[in-house]
Order: sequence, then C-alpha cells, then structure tokens
Amino acid sequence: MLRRCLLLAVWLGCLTGAAHAQSSSLSVQQIMQRPAAWVGDWPENIRWHESGAALYFDWNPNGQFPSDSLYKVPRGGGEPVRVGAGERRAIPFFDGWKHGTHTYTADFRYKVYADAGDLYVYDRQRDAVQRLTQTRAEERAPRFSLDGTRVLFRRGDNLFALSRTSGLIVQRTDLRDGDAPKKPAPTPREQFLREQQTALFESIRTAQQNERQNKAAERREARADDPPPTFYTSGRSIQQLQLAPGGRFVTFAAVKDGPDGTTQMIDYVTETGFAEPLEARPKVGHGPDAFTLYVQDLQRDTTYVVNLHQLPGAYDVLPYRADDVSADSLKRTLVAFGPLWSGDGAHAVLEVRARDNKDRWIVALDAATGELTVLDRQHDAAWIAGPGISWWGGASTMGWLPDNERIFFQSEASGYSHLYTVNVETGTKRQLTSGAFEVFDPRLSQDGQTWYFASNEASPYERHLYRMPVDGGPRTRLTQKTGMYYGALSPTGDRWGLLYEVTNRPPEVYLKDNAARASAARITQSPTEQWLAYDWRRPAIIRFEASDGVQVPAQIFRPDSSNGAAVLFVHGAGYLQNVLRGWTHYFREYMFHNLLTDLGYTVMNVDYRGSAGYGRDWRTAIYRHMGGRDLQDYVDAQRYLQETAGIGPERTFIYGGSYGGFLTLMALFTEADHFGGGAALRSVTDWAHYNHPYTANILNTPQTDSLAYARSSPIYFADGLSDPLLMAHGLVDTNVQPQDIFRLSQRLIELQKRDWELAIYPEEAHGFEDPDAWTDEYRRILELIRRSVGPAAQR
Repeated sequence: MLRRCLLLAVWLGCLTGAAHAQSSSLSVQQIMQRPAAWVGDWPENIRWHESGAALYFDWNPNGQFPSDSLYKVPRGGGEPVRVGAGERRAIPFFDGWKHGTHTYTADFRYKVYADAGDLYVYDRQRDAVQRLTQTRAEERAPRFSLDGTRVLFRRGDNLFALSRTSGLIVQRTDLRDGDAPKKPAPTPREQFLREQQTALFESIRTAQQNERQNKAAERREARADDPPPTFYTSGRSIQQLQLAPGGRFVTFAAVKDGPDGTTQMIDYVTETGFAEPLEARPKVGHGPDAFTLYVQDLQRDTTYVVNLHQLPGAYDVLPYRADDVSADSLKRTLVAFGPLWSGDGAHAVLEVRARDNKDRWIVALDAATGELTVLDRQHDAAWIAGPGISWWGGASTMGWLPDNERIFFQSEASGYSHLYTVNVETGTKRQLTSGAFEVFDPRLSQDGQTWYFASNEASPYERHLYRMPVDGGPRTRLTQKTGMYYGALSPTGDRWGLLYEVTNRPPEVYLKDNAARASAARITQSPTEQWLAYDWRRPAIIRFEASDGVQVPAQIFRPDSSNGAAVLFVHGAGYLQNVLRGWTHYFREYMFHNLLTDLGYTVMNVDYRGSAGYGRDWRTAIYRHMGGRDLQDYVDAQRYLQETAGIGPERTFIYGGSYGGFLTLMALFTEADHFGGGAALRSVTDWAHYNHPYTANILNTPQTDSLAYARSSPIYFADGLSDPLLMAHGLVDTNVQPQDIFRLSQRLIELQKRDWELAIYPEEAHGFEDPDAWTDEYRRILELIRRSVGPAAQR
C-alpha cells in the first residue's frame, strides 16, 4: 500500500510539473508589436468608383508604406494595384443611391462632391470630372438645386449658389458673427431738443421726409438684386446650415455652449521639456447647450424660430428625478437634426431628440409656418439607441423613397432595430422587417425598388447581406459562408465588393456577383507567413444560464491540458459585441488568449447585458445600475466554469479595458468571493467624472439621479478589495482621464489596501499606440495571472 501511495504521489507530481512546464511559441512582445509587422495589415474602407469600373480600399501590405495607402482592383477581379498620389485626388467615390439628397441630378447623370475643400462634378455618362472651385476657403456640403442648374454649397458660415452655365457665384445667406449694431439711445435732454427742432422748423421736417423716401428707394433697388437677410449670431455657432432645393427656405441651428465647460489635463512628456496643459471634454451633467432652430424665408425676407416644444411629450416630467430637484432645472432641452428635403422639394422632415434621450420624434416641417407634424415618436424609459439609431442624434438611418412621399427609418419599437417607412402626407407607417434580429445599413437600389442591408438574422454571431423588395416581403440571403460580411454594392448593382472575415483571420477583400449563390473571388492576402505559422484557434461559442434564467452568449478557449485556472475577459464600450465568428476588435487580446490557452488556462469572453447585437432589452438591462446585471453575468460565468470545468473562484482571473476595466473593478470590489485577481485597464472609477452623452443615457445625471451614480461607481466600493489588482492608465487619456485612476488610488491608500499596483504610461492615450507600452502592460497582466491564480500561486 505504501509503495502504491508513493507511486501515485510521483505520478501526480509529474502531472503538476507538466502543467507548470506548459509553454507557448507565442510571446507577449511578439503579440504586441505593430500589427503590420506581425499579423500583416488588413484592408479596410471598401468603396466603388462612381463608374463601377473599380473597387478601392485602404491597405498597407507588409507595412511597406509609412501609412495606409489606397489600392484598387478592376470590377472583374485581378491583382490589386496601388493608386499613385496624383491619381488619388478628387476620385468620385460611390456611397450609395441616396434618393432625395440632391447630390445627384434627377437623372443620376451628374454627381457633385467636395474633396480637400474644393467642389467637383462627375459626369457618369462621359466618365469625366469637372473642377468647380479652387480657392483657399473650404467649400463643403454641395448639392444640386431642384432643376440641377446650380450647385448649392457652404463656405464658412454662409451658403452660396454656383451657376453651372455661367460660373456666377451668388451668396444666399448673410450670417454674421456678433450682435447687430445699435445706435445709442438719445438721452431725455437730447430727445426733447430733437422733437422741439422738428416741431419748430419746416426745413427739418422736409429733410426727414426726403431721407425716408431715399431709404425706401434703396430697399426697393436692393430687393431687385435679391440680397439675403442679415442675421447676427450673437456669439453662437451655426450648425446644419442648408438651402432648400427649391431655393426659397434656409434652415440652420444656432447653438450656444452650456455652462460648466471643459476640463484640463497635463502632458508631461513634451518636446519642450515643459509640462503642457491639455483641454479635454466636460463631465457628465454639465449645463445643456442652448439650441435654436431657425428658418429664413427668402421670398418673404424674414427669419423665425421653429418652436420644438410644440411636440407632444416635450414637457413630460422625468420619473427618475430627485425630490429636491426643481421642475424648472429639469426642463427638457430639445435638439433637431435636418431637415431632409424630398427629391421634389415639397416636403421636409426633421429628427428631434430630447437631451435626456428618452424621446425621438420624426416630424414633417412646414417651412412656411414652422408647424411640426409628428410622423413617428419612439419613447424609451431607458434611452433611445440601437443599430441605425444614434445615441444622441444626427447620424441616424433616415432617407427618402423615390416617390417623394415616404421616408424610411429604423426603430427599436419591436424590441429589435428594424426598418420602417412612413408616408409624410397620410401618416401611414409600415414595418418592413421583423423578428429577433437587427438590421444594419439599409440602402436602396438606383430604381428604388430593392433594399440591400446587412443583418444578424442567420445567427447573432454572424453578419450577412440580404436583398428585399422595397415594400418588404421575402428576404434573399446573398452571402453564405460562416463569418462576418461587410459589403459595398457597385453603382451598376451587379457586383459586390466584400470584406469577409472569420474568427482566426482578419478581413480580406472579395468580389462577387449580386446573386445568392454566386461564388466570391478573393483579392487580397494580408497575414504574414510568420503569423500564419501558428494554428490560431476558433473558440467555441456557448450559452450559459444566468441567475435570472437568461441564456448568456460567451466564447470559450479550451486548452488541450487544463492547468485548473481561468481568465475572464471583459470587452469595453459596454455597447459592443465581442462574441462573434469574425475578426475581433480586440485582436491583440485574441492573440494573448491563444497564448494563455497554450499555457493551460481556460479563457472566456462574455457578451454581458448591455452588449450590442441582442436587441433593446439586452442593451438597456444596465439602466441606472452599471455593475449590476452586467457584472452578475460574469459571476454566473464563473459559476459555469466551476460546474463544467471544476475551476473555482480563487483560480479565476478577470480583466478588461475601459468599460471592461470598470467592470473588473466592480467585480473585485463587490463580488470578491467569485474571483482571485484582476487587471483594470484605462478604467472608469467614478461615472460622475465621465462624459455626458454616454453616461447620461444610462445613469441620467448626478444631480438628478445620484443613486444611480452611487451604486454604479467603483470608488464607493473600494473597501471590498481583497484580491491582487493591477491598474494601468495612460497619462494623456482624454477619454477616461487620469484623474479617475488617481482618485481611486488615493482612496485605496487611505483604506490601507495592499497588493494593488498602478502602472502609468506617460505618452499613451485611451487607445495605446506604442508597442513597448502594449508589451509592458500585458507582461504585467501575465505575471499577475500567474502569481494570483496560476498553478504556482500560493494558496
């Protein structure tokens, strides 16, 4: 019996030694070098020439150029060719048939566009470019007039119209900085003397009458030249300035920055040797900007304000407000984006958003009266967002159908972001897509009869391209292979340029016909031979049951021989998807996870509540409590590892950056029993110190919803730290500012916490750039993983 025990002990010792001796052909330094030198630079930003003759993309194969360069490939395929510097200027790139935008003439023959501050017109029939301007000023936002005879554009804070036949440029607005000049009011003594003189002397009365007649004549003569009305901005910035295609109406917004302005940081490593201040964003809850939407009626020579608060629900009381906050301080600020004019110039549509982002109105604007008619209102007790719907406004999917009566938009009214149309004359609304999936980037064909879009209908972890009739109906899937597709349809509508990627390969350019079963021809080959020599894993995608019964998606790297420890990675941004069958945004972390798996660690990524890709309820599950349901998904992930792999909490490490760093801190501060150590990178430590647009959507504002901030901010829970912790932060991070991590460090010092470390990177911003900084950061992470949860950890 003793001999058997000794043999068993030796055998177990050999196994333990084997686990300790596990190694990888990868190294942290190798993984963290510049991608072009190791992985190989992959292509991005595919787009077609307006003629459809060639597909263009940004690419820097083998990192041979100082920066990304432009390549093109003929529509029929072949070897990609680098575009020379001279050829790059003013290429007319195709960005979809955007009906009603007037970037094309009505017959689609001509397109107007800006490049490097000058204006050009492309003739699709002759495949020729005509330059319209060559000035030191910056001309932008060009469009054709309704009849196509003029090009309307913006220069500075004013609009101009350029005749395509004569070249004459006419100024259509006269917006000026500052205040209107005022004559000083006469004193009471001066006023008395003036009136006395007028009453006593006929010659003075005659002179005054002649002056009035002369000024009236001057005004009549000026009207013959149709000068624009003068408008003084009074210190406000001018935004969204545009001339209606019919030429009668000008619309613009005047915006005055709210109180509680920017913050300051310090850049310590500079060329001068002196520390230099950096101006950065305001903090959440700063005073709202004053927003006013104006219409100028050039026909009536008048300017007036559009009252956005005429909309139903504009004065709704906010349910989350604190009892001690006055109703006046919560008056909702409304902001309008647009308008979008129909192709015939008959209709104008605005998107209006409340600053608290709980309401979005799509409205028709009667430019002659300022009256608004609601076409769609989306209300969300949390916040308005989703694919095709910006978190604040101004970049939402919206446009006109060719009939000039219907607009299209995306809405989460059904729980997922889908495509809708509404008739601006009748108000009839129609949902074109439906189901437990989301729609991305819908585009219309040139004839307006077919939709093309991407969606995750086939799988929440993939993205494919689809075709659908303009009024909805059956959807035809155009891409078949497992993975992620990003497509650009040619102007001729018969060829696709594709970026196609899978989990263990970066995107490559492909070309295929616009048919469901057409094969795709590969154009680029990006990875280096050195990088391809490693057998990069395709981690399994699973779902585990959370404590509230919901199935949570996760990606898991399983080692051939487990060392009994696990690493949980937390993606950043909150609203981002990382469980995909495609090349991840976190490609460095993906390679690091392969290294960890080689060393015997089980690695798991989780699309926790708040992540993108799973609909409205998933997105808003963190409302008023970040570090609540999202963190519980990681607690439940650890329980899953315990049940399926026997990996206990003391052998589980958690780490991530930005939002992932925040969640790591909350994990170690509030759920320490479920983790054995962690690394929090560029972390938010107190949400009251982050920016307004992101934070106020989820937590409202500190002055109106202090409870949400108190229960969501790690700094309030720092006393719960009992496991080893690494914090890493760049000193020129203007997003999550260094003050965040310094305040938490001081809190840990005062709480007399031990076994924590702060690594500072003096030259790095929120996204690290220098390979040396990446290497140092991940070397520290690997060392802490080994020390805190690895096989050699002291228990």
